[in-house]
Formats: sequence, C-alpha cells, structure tokens
Amino acid sequence: MRLLYSIGIFLYGLLLRILAPFHAKAKLMVEGRKDWYSRMKQTVDSSQKHIWFHFASLGEFEQGRPVLEAVKNNYLDHKIIVTFYSPSGYEIRKNTALADYVFYLPYDTAQHARLFLDLINPSFAVFTKYEYWYYFFEGLHRRGIPLFLISAIFRPDQIFFQAYGTFFLKILSYVTYFFVQNEESVRLLKEFGIRNAGLAGDTRFDRVVDIPKSRKMIPEISQFIGENPALVAGSTWPEDEQALQELLLDNSDYKLILAPHEINESHLASIFNLWPKALRFSDMTTYDDAIIADSKVLVIDNIGMLSSLYGYGQLAYIGGGFGVGIHNTLEAATYGIPVLFGPNFKKFQEAKDLVQNGSGFAIASAKELKKVFAVLQDQTVRQKAGKLAREYVLQKAGATPIIMKYLKSNPVKI
Repeated sequence: MRLLYSIGIFLYGLLLRILAPFHAKAKLMVEGRKDWYSRMKQTVDSSQKHIWFHFASLGEFEQGRPVLEAVKNNYLDHKIIVTFYSPSGYEIRKNTALADYVFYLPYDTAQHARLFLDLINPSFAVFTKYEYWYYFFEGLHRRGIPLFLISAIFRPDQIFFQAYGTFFLKILSYVTYFFVQNEESVRLLKEFGIRNAGLAGDTRFDRVVDIPKSRKMIPEISQFIGENPALVAGSTWPEDEQALQELLLDNSDYKLILAPHEINESHLASIFNLWPKALRFSDMTTYDDAIIADSKVLVIDNIGMLSSLYGYGQLAYIGGGFGVGIHNTLEAATYGIPVLFGPNFKKFQEAKDLVQNGSGFAIASAKELKKVFAVLQDQTVRQKAGKLAREYVLQKAGATPIIMKYLKSNPVKI
C-alpha cells in the first residue's frame, strides 16, 4: 500500500505540472514548490529552534490561528514555520506576522520529508483538522518529534476506519495527541485502538468569538446598504447564486452583498449574467450616488473582507451547500444573525448544531430558501434565532486554553 501511495503522490504531482499552463491554481501549486529545498536552505537557519504549523488552506489557518498566536507568545525562543498545501492559504497569508517563515508544503515523499525535517528539525509540529501525510508523519515519529492534531474530527465513513484502510490508520498512529472536536471522534478513535485523544473543541470558536469587536468598518458597504436590510452571502458557488437570484426577485427591498468563493473572471461573468446591474466593490469609487442607491447587488471581487461583511447583514447565507460542503458558518453566527445554507452540511458539526438549536437553516432548493427567508422576516423570530447563534459561539469557545494547558503540562523536548 505504501508503494501505491507513493505512486499516487507522484502521479498527482505530474498531473499538476500538466495542468499548470492552463489552470491558475495548478500553476501556483507547481511554481510555489519549485526549487523548494534550495529556497528553504537559503532562508531557514537550522541552528535556530523551530515550531512547525501546517494548514491545508486559508480556512484551516484561521481555524488554527488562536493556537498559533498562543504558541508564538509562549515560545519566544522559537521561530515559527508555517506551511500550506493550497494557494488559497499561501498566497493570502505568505506575509503573516504570526510566522517567521511561510512555505508551500513539499509533496509527501520519503526524500522530501527527510530533507524538510533535516532543515527545520522542529521541537514539535501542529496540524489543524486534517491532512494526514504518511512520510512527514512517519518522519516526525521516527525522530521523536511530537505531532499534535488540533480541531480534529472523525467519522465512521472515513478511509481510516474501513477494512481496506489499514495503511491510513497507521498514519494516525504517528500522532502524539489528538485534540478533537466532539465525543464521537474520541469514541471512534478508541474503537480502533487510538487512545491518545481528548475532547478540546474547535479552535475556530476562539478565533471568531471576538470578531464583532475587531471588525473593520467599510464605508463603501454602509453607503451601498443605506437604509435597506441586507443579506450577506459568503463563499458562494453558481448553484447558490442561482437560488439567491430567484430569492431577490421576491424581496426587492433587500440588498445583497455577494462574496463569491472564486473571484476569477469566468465566475464573476456568470454572476453579472444573473445580475446585469450589480456593482463591483473594486469600482465603488467610480459610481455616482444615484447608481449606488438604485443597485440591489454588490459583488465583492477581493478576498479578506468576509468576516467583517457579516456585521452588515440581518441574515447570512453560506455557500457551498449544493456542492461538496458548506463553508465557514461561524464567522456569520458570531454576529448574532441567522445563518442559511444548502443541503450538504452534515459533515460539519457546527452547522448541525446551529440547525438543532434553531439558529441555522438548511434549504434544498430556491423554493425552500424563499419559505425560510419569509419566516425570518418576522423580527421577533429573526432576533431569537440570531441570539441563539451568538450564544452558541460563546458557549463553544475555549479549545485553545485546553491545548495550551496540555503543552505546558507535557513539555516537549526543546
């Protein structure tokens, strides 16, 4: 199985190189890893003490950020090395002040893992939620370097727990300790002989709980909304946008702030086909007041504003639920507003919790979206749901202190 895994990694890298001339994301992934060893060797001082944080993408970075901040503040004699798998994390956070070095994670091969770990020799490593790389994990284990998984969550249908998943279950055995999101994950790991796991919760709550206090005020958004109620739709995909287009036909008093997940020109073109009179945020200074007052849709054609945008809404719609799964619901819920999303949400514990407590609403079609939206026009109903959303975020915060207490009580070899 290890041979098949290695072949799979090789073929995946080859596929990315083939696609790179035609696909922007593939190109970034290939170019970002080109000559990675020589660039790291010239940059990283191997005589320094290091702590390694790895994140799959931007979402995991924000999720693990509270722990990253706490570790940086408590291990002042260490340099922080951050790696990303995806361009959506690296390209946006490559200059973060929370890390001394930021790199793409090299492809998971035995040679890459050996060279990488020889260079940084971390005191310990922290991965957030998922991404289980055999050679990196095995290399850390063989060197006696602690590896921690934070905000981890497991389900019975994952490959680790299948009859054919012995090799992947072996990868989990290299983890020093799992800080998991729910009791179900603790029980599932124990069923398969992994007892080094404990309930800590999701560090995303620690990240989002204070967002309303520190959010950026955006004058252009205030001008666009005026006296109208606003629906903020974040991380949307075409299926979401189609449903929202039908919704706005029956709710002309609302203004829609739309922050699509992909902001490439092809996707933006499809959005402007739905709303020909929509405004671009990047062009706001070019519109006169009458056009802004008359427009119903503002398209956010940049990245990094979403967590502040939710503060302008009476309601939030989270995209992705008509595809592989919804995006971050907590950045909206923390503002104390109801959260709506598509049907594919059951892999996300917080979304299930929000539905259960009456502050989250799953819809399977544009027709259902209209019905739920109509119910939430009752101010009493809307405010009650919003209050429950905020209370949920407050109740779930606190994973980071649990993790830091463990690290202090079980000091790593430095």
